[in-house]
Amino acid sequence: MTARRIPDRSAIPPNHQWDLTPLFADDAEWQPLFDQVTSELTGYARYQGHMGDSAEALAAAVTFDLDLSRRIERLYTYAHLKNDEDKSNQAYLAMYQRAVSLYSRASELSSFMRPEIMAIPAETMQTYLTSEALADYRFYLEKILRHRPHTLDSPMEEMLAMSREMAQTASQVFGQLDNVDLSFGTISDGTNGETELSHGNFTTFLQHPDRDIRRKAFFQYYAAYENHQNTIAAALAGTVKADLFYARSRKHATCRDAALFSDDIPLAVYDNLLETVKTHQDPLFTYLDFRRDALGLDELHFYDTYVPIVRDIAFDMPYEEAVATCLEALAPLGSDYTDALRKGLTGGWVDRYENRGKRSGAYSSGCYDSPPYILLNYERANINSLYTLTHEAGHSMHSYLSCRHQPYVYHGYTIFVAEVASTFNETLLSAHLLKRYQDDPRMQAYILNREIDNIRGTLFRQTMFAEFELRTHALAETQEPLTLECLTGIYHELLTAHFGDHLVIDDALRLECLRIPHFYSAFYVYKYATGISAAIALADRVMRGEEGACDDYLRFLTLGGSQFPLDELLAAGVDMRSPAPVAQAIAHFGQLVDELKAVFSTL
Repeated sequence: MTARRIPDRSAIPPNHQWDLTPLFADDAEWQPLFDQVTSELTGYARYQGHMGDSAEALAAAVTFDLDLSRRIERLYTYAHLKNDEDKSNQAYLAMYQRAVSLYSRASELSSFMRPEIMAIPAETMQTYLTSEALADYRFYLEKILRHRPHTLDSPMEEMLAMSREMAQTASQVFGQLDNVDLSFGTISDGTNGETELSHGNFTTFLQHPDRDIRRKAFFQYYAAYENHQNTIAAALAGTVKADLFYARSRKHATCRDAALFSDDIPLAVYDNLLETVKTHQDPLFTYLDFRRDALGLDELHFYDTYVPIVRDIAFDMPYEEAVATCLEALAPLGSDYTDALRKGLTGGWVDRYENRGKRSGAYSSGCYDSPPYILLNYERANINSLYTLTHEAGHSMHSYLSCRHQPYVYHGYTIFVAEVASTFNETLLSAHLLKRYQDDPRMQAYILNREIDNIRGTLFRQTMFAEFELRTHALAETQEPLTLECLTGIYHELLTAHFGDHLVIDDALRLECLRIPHFYSAFYVYKYATGISAAIALADRVMRGEEGACDDYLRFLTLGGSQFPLDELLAAGVDMRSPAPVAQAIAHFGQLVDELKAVFSTL
């Protein structure tokens, strides 16, 4: 049998690629705008020292900065999308690097702006904010002014801006080691001989029906981290120290305070998440025990938590059918939503299939002046590809509606709400598929199992990660050394606390904390957990047909960054200041477990 060869980019039909012509007609059109923007960077100098002269002067400076930023984003978006089409294309790599450098240069030259805005006397600024000249920028400026206690003078701000690249060293060291230098050896899957073990196929091996293969893959994978555990621990400790440096430089009480401040997220939201998950673990324990019994095991190990409990599910769905299924699932959102999405998914938003050199995974990306593009590596025989399409469609429609309803200054939504729209879509898809396959209990069990594992991995697992980040940063704040033993010890304690006697904690699993890339962007992962909680609550309102629920949700998608994220979610119908949505999500998880147990008993 001839092995399937991954096609070159040139072999992908144009109608299966994204259409980037709304950004630039071709590569040649990119360069003139790059040159123009580069030449205009000197324009920042005429505003330096004069931003407080009048409301009109302030408006002119902000307008200049936003106009330049808008065009830089257009340049960057095209460059990074072209670079991701084929990572081996050196021309597009160079274009991408030039776009990144342009963005960095603009950041350095504009670093005086925030300090100058904050240096305007409070009474004067209040007068300015009532001016018609600043009417479009009022919330934008108010968000900046919140940072007044945490902003330094211009020279220090420039120094901090320049230090950012250096502060990324720990993350870059980890990235190079993790993605390039680490070798996991080869392993047999039992049918196709020896296969190189990698990040990409590790989860695939953990889904293998043969437990011996799963176990071997698990220990072999973590052996590579054990061989470099001291180096990675030093890198992780380094990034925590960098977080502490910036938090203290800006006079924040803690690293967590610094991370949550920009989005105006009360510490109670973070604490409520950790406490609610910690006190509502019974549904998780019930599921783990059920999984153990369903697999016919005496004890459950981590390498037993990914394998489907229903195996050999035949699935085959071409891309076009996946689009149709996605649109059917999202029909409760109305024809305006689905018609716009249909046009995008079939008309140039999506780069559909794998090609040689293409970036792995999937994402939604774009800018104010482009469609909300989607990168996929769609596989028709994998139901996860259907979910990925629907997930990314949620992001893209969020961006599409935000850009259509907000000016450039407010079109970008925060990470805190970013995962809500995508997870909302996945929730509706699962409900739709359960109805479609209501006469197929094996498929129903498979879908329920997938949805349960998704919530487990997003809500329970990310909350555990969030607690790890909180504890490690708290130690750094009290000058405690973050040694290898300290980091892995904390992680082992958390594993024991979150899984109790329902999962055997192999000693190798303590090293998991050394391989999580999110830990190099601290206090980020909790947003996945809050996001899925909000999404489940909102999807429940829509699916129950609650009056006004659909309109509330669609209005939320149009808000962009025009309000703080908690206020936007409140407008959609969910109060994340309360622990109730997290508790509701866990209750939903428990209901799915009960449904799975009932369906599985009929097989």
